[in-house]
Amino acid sequence: MGALEVLEKYWGYTSFRNMQEDIVNAALEDRDVLAILPTGGGKSVCFQVPALMKPGIALVVTPLIALMKDQVQNLNARGIKALAVYMGMSRREIELALNNAVYGDFKFLYLSPERLSTSMFRDYLREMDVSYIVVDEAHCISQWGYDFRPDYLKVADIRKTCDAPVIALTATATPSVAEDIMDRLEFREKLVLKSGFERPNLSYIVRNKEDKLGQMLNICRSVPGTGIIYVRHRKKCEELASFLKNSGVEASFYHAGLSHMARTARQEDWKSGRIRVMVCTNAFGMGIDKPDVRFVLHYELPDCPEAYFQEAGRAGRDGKRSYAVLLWNGSDLRKLKQIGSTSFPDLEYIEDVYHKVHVFFGIPYDTGAGRELKFDIIEFCRRFRLNSTSAYNAMKYIEREGHWVFQEDADIPTRVQIIPTRVELYDVEIPEQKMQRVLEVLMRTYTGLFSYPVRIDEDYVASKAGTAVPELRQLLYGLSLEHIIKYIPADHTSVIFLKEDRLRPKNVKLSPERLERLKASWQARADAMVEYVSEDDECRSRFLLRYFGQEKSEDCGTCDICRKRISAGKRQETESALCSYIAGRDGEYTLEDINVRFGTPASDYSSDYLSILRRLIDDGKVPPFRF
Repeated sequence: MGALEVLEKYWGYTSFRNMQEDIVNAALEDRDVLAILPTGGGKSVCFQVPALMKPGIALVVTPLIALMKDQVQNLNARGIKALAVYMGMSRREIELALNNAVYGDFKFLYLSPERLSTSMFRDYLREMDVSYIVVDEAHCISQWGYDFRPDYLKVADIRKTCDAPVIALTATATPSVAEDIMDRLEFREKLVLKSGFERPNLSYIVRNKEDKLGQMLNICRSVPGTGIIYVRHRKKCEELASFLKNSGVEASFYHAGLSHMARTARQEDWKSGRIRVMVCTNAFGMGIDKPDVRFVLHYELPDCPEAYFQEAGRAGRDGKRSYAVLLWNGSDLRKLKQIGSTSFPDLEYIEDVYHKVHVFFGIPYDTGAGRELKFDIIEFCRRFRLNSTSAYNAMKYIEREGHWVFQEDADIPTRVQIIPTRVELYDVEIPEQKMQRVLEVLMRTYTGLFSYPVRIDEDYVASKAGTAVPELRQLLYGLSLEHIIKYIPADHTSVIFLKEDRLRPKNVKLSPERLERLKASWQARADAMVEYVSEDDECRSRFLLRYFGQEKSEDCGTCDICRKRISAGKRQETESALCSYIAGRDGEYTLEDINVRFGTPASDYSSDYLSILRRLIDDGKVPPFRF
């Protein structure tokens, strides 16, 4: 079966989009390939089609758990066997999934990057028949990209176990980042295939306004359909959503501080149209495939063109006219400068934060490796009197250096530990038969329960115990009140995963050269963002395309700069036509004559001919009209 036949069989399409077929063919030739396609450009087809044409299973590395689950669900719905392994799954769930990947005739195994270095995955990897190593959001592997993830550096290690070809995909890579991606992934031969980044249906609008609230409300009211409004901070999300709701706009907010249940419910309400406008941080939107978003509005100036281009690109994926609006003013420039000064604290401060985190959890030197710590950065900063922004950036830099994983948006599963020993448990009186049944299921299913809190799969335990999840939680809580178990309920929080024992002072590996280069790289991107909004001559689309290395492009004709240029041309044309018309009548004309000639609906001059006429009269270029 050929590539087109596979595409039609599973997706119902009779032809590929621009560049998709070239990428598929390169993969089928077992070549390493970096595919750079715009947001909504159909990246998943580029690896899913060749993977279905080859024996074995494709490993798909992606940091987006929501996208991972969504793609697995979509593939299974098409009759394609796929599964996923990500942070938050129990050991039993992970082992079952990896076992199925080896022996279950599955075609796709989706993995979050932190799973690549675990011994369990490496053991199963040796037994897998891997067709492709797929790296989604590949810019995350570049230390000089805007969204570096240290765990992505483990991808190249997989090739030492299975020498499968690599398909790397991203929507946002400058030429230098593309080179770094291919170096990091150890491409056997460098190959970059990218489509044009033009979005003809997307109008880029930049407005320098002090009254952002009024502008935002006008856009929500004047552009029908679904919208997204991006802001930096959670509190701002809630404030703007409240303002819009009070102004009659169906709006809600979304950020990483909401519970998993609340985020899922709001996402579904927005996708279904029950919520028209979502005000959110960048936690919203990744991997959400909603084609009919009519506008994306950035209420504040983004840090870099990469993030802006990706977020703006979520508008108009159905090909219909849509708008990417960016509001800014002098305050944004001051905030951006402030972000730059707090984003890169000095190395002495960074090492101090490293040790303070360990002190916060009572972890002595030479211990701690493998611990997963529930982390409240506000409480941490309050205890040590630290600036939260500087502390946060220090923690992210420590993550870049590979000392820990700092995940801000983690769903922590329920954990249980049995307090009495096995012998003592025989003499414990358990109040309810259902509690006894839950304990039996736990002891049959999980090891280590008598030694430490163990993650449990609530759905699995509830089904085996013959109850529902809400009742299971009540039973677990009851057992904890009886001091039979230690019950740690599921939570949505920030987590630090320690990848090593606590290092002694001066042994913490921190590179001053890397810090300086990162600072310079951030500043260059921020400067490009300031240049983008300050630009008053170059087409917005052409500016962005040039930033991403596409030198040849045409003016879009629909951004604010192109519109201004077109409008200026029309005014000049109308002015010339008015002067010629009046001169042809020897200066004798009435306002009715002008209306008949220039005010008809079919006229090319019908927009603002009267204001132009007034200016011509005021400047003495034409005589006044007769009443």
